Amino acid sequence: MRAVVQRVRQGSVVVDGEVVGAVGVGLLALVGVTHSDDEAAARKLADKIAGLRVMADDDGVMNRSVLDTGGEVLVVSQFTLYGDTSRGRRPSWVSAARPEQAEPLVAVVVDELKRMGVPVATGRFGADMQVELVNDGPVTILLEV
Repeated sequence: MRAVVQRVRQGSVVVDGEVVGAVGVGLLALVGVTHSDDEAAARKLADKIAGLRVMADDDGVMNRSVLDTGGEVLVVSQFTLYGDTSRGRRPSWVSAARPEQAEPLVAVVVDELKRMGVPVATGRFGADMQVELVNDGPVTILLEV
């Protein structure tokens, strides 16, 4: 699994003109799934997201996690994280898991974050989403498990 995680002041997902998920201070996690991923990978990714020390401490140093700060996480499925452009300019999506595999694994990430006590909002799996965010820093981290 892969995630592009951005520290945000706020973030939201709009589908058909309706806000379906929104967070304040915390993280936006774009999550991609590949064929070899399983529930263990999803739980590990959730743990990494929740424990990622990119939130500022009292001295302004990136030393805290959303668990430490009470931050929120907006999780958005993103099959394009597995786009392959090594053979040209048009991405191949062969490495991205099919929806019937990916959707439950993204749900495991969400459920695991909630189990840890992290407030979580989501996009809508498979929908055409407009993602809005105010990137804080900017801080953007690529996670892979």
